[in-house]
Amino acid sequence: MRRHRITGLLGALALAAGTLAAAGPAHGLPRADPPPAEFGTDWHDPLTAAPPVARPATRSCRVTLAEAQFRDFTPYRGTYTPPTACGAADWAAVVLRLEGKVKGRQYDRLGHLSLGGVEVLRTSTPQPSPDGITWSVEKDVTRYRDTLARPQPVEMLIGNVVDDTYTGVIDVTVTLTFYAAGPGSPAPDTPDRVLPLTAPTITTPRNTERLLAEVYATGSGGGCEEYWYLTTPAGAPYSCTADGGPHREVRVSVDGQLAGIAAPFPTVWTGGWSNPFLWYVTPGPRAFDVQPVRYDLTPFAALLNDGRPHRIEVTVAGLPAGQSGWSTPTNLLLWQDEARKVVTGALTRHEESDPTGRSRWTPAGPGEQHRVDTEGDHRLTVAGYLDTSRGRVATTVTRSVHLASVHRWTEGESRDALDATWTDRESVTHGPTTTRNDRTYTMDGETTLGAGDRLRTVLSLGDRADTVTLRGGRTVDVSRLDDRYTGDATYTANVPRDQRHAVATTSARHRLYGAQAPGGCYDRTVDTVQGTVTVDRRRC
Repeated sequence: MRRHRITGLLGALALAAGTLAAAGPAHGLPRADPPPAEFGTDWHDPLTAAPPVARPATRSCRVTLAEAQFRDFTPYRGTYTPPTACGAADWAAVVLRLEGKVKGRQYDRLGHLSLGGVEVLRTSTPQPSPDGITWSVEKDVTRYRDTLARPQPVEMLIGNVVDDTYTGVIDVTVTLTFYAAGPGSPAPDTPDRVLPLTAPTITTPRNTERLLAEVYATGSGGGCEEYWYLTTPAGAPYSCTADGGPHREVRVSVDGQLAGIAAPFPTVWTGGWSNPFLWYVTPGPRAFDVQPVRYDLTPFAALLNDGRPHRIEVTVAGLPAGQSGWSTPTNLLLWQDEARKVVTGALTRHEESDPTGRSRWTPAGPGEQHRVDTEGDHRLTVAGYLDTSRGRVATTVTRSVHLASVHRWTEGESRDALDATWTDRESVTHGPTTTRNDRTYTMDGETTLGAGDRLRTVLSLGDRADTVTLRGGRTVDVSRLDDRYTGDATYTANVPRDQRHAVATTSARHRLYGAQAPGGCYDRTVDTVQGTVTVDRRRC
């Protein structure tokens, strides 16, 4: 991907481009030797603090999905055939694993993998050392059982450029490991159908009784939308502007009617914030496993069950008209009522607040900084019912999103800072069960270019979520995610790699409590200094 050059910073803001990302484990305990005084030509392989994907202790079968070396924008294409020794389709779990290696000099790159048009992985790559790195990503893909049960065409692409300067060839192998169902490890409830949204209209099965959409939304493509959270309103003297400023919202509509809203996750890729030294070992949250935004569209199932084609569209509100830069591949996950050929019902409620997205630019006075204050709010409630073979089931979905950010910078952008918080609150009541998800994403950072072209970036990122499930008004499950990253890195800009004299300290802490955590509790911290792991601590 192309780099965005911030005027005056001279360094480039390089961005490439539920399961949780899991990179390769640390190579044993942190070494006792003191870390080097500055970065050398090699450093610890990338790893995250996230938990490994849970695997049942049952018979397993492994299938290779892709083996490819990416030098350009030619996709890998192959054929997938499901295994036969671990059950026909009633697997207890299916785990995807990507193993990659690259050496030399290369940007971070965005990649995707699909089976039969169904996107199953969206990822980005780390930036390599001259001596080379390896990394891995794991993801639970059991929910794609419908797709995995049949032979499928495979397509994978990690768009790359290799030339005399950027020498890193990205070498990857992707496998699927299937775990047979057995005592204590039953097959989980998964969608009966998974349909990729690859055409303007789609016809769904007429007996659909539950419908979810998942959107792998990423700002990408080499332009300003890779770092949309830093854009300023038109007229402000900044290198990247957008008419309405940085407020973005990922929306789903059904036949032109708004059906779902969400705040996009502000992913920071492994060249982000002008400083790749922040990310050489510990990437930011979700950078290796881009988690899809999920929407419950069950209130619209009755409309879609009429056997006719319907238009389901995904748009990014706040994106300037006619401007590209967002990728939104979408899958529909459907559950069917096997006892009914047609499930009928109605959409009974649709209430939407007036969406807001306001940015106010305050010009810099003498010796002061420019400032853009942005706020955005939107709320949507939809409800409907379906007459299933088990009786009438009502579904109500309420979701609200909010952004508050302050962006400050100096003339020439030699100092550039952002403090932003996104909230995305959702409540879904389906029959007697209510699930509430409160998500909060935070970004607080500053990049400065000082004397001697020393570029320093100090940054903290947060990915938090609280989930509560109630049944009949009683709490039956509670989980909490708190994924935090902090980093401080400095190097000399505008010089050859071996003259940068780079230093960096980073810390990643991933905490997870509840049913999704191994044993109900997971807490791991990984600290680094100059690319050396100094702390790898587990508290649970």
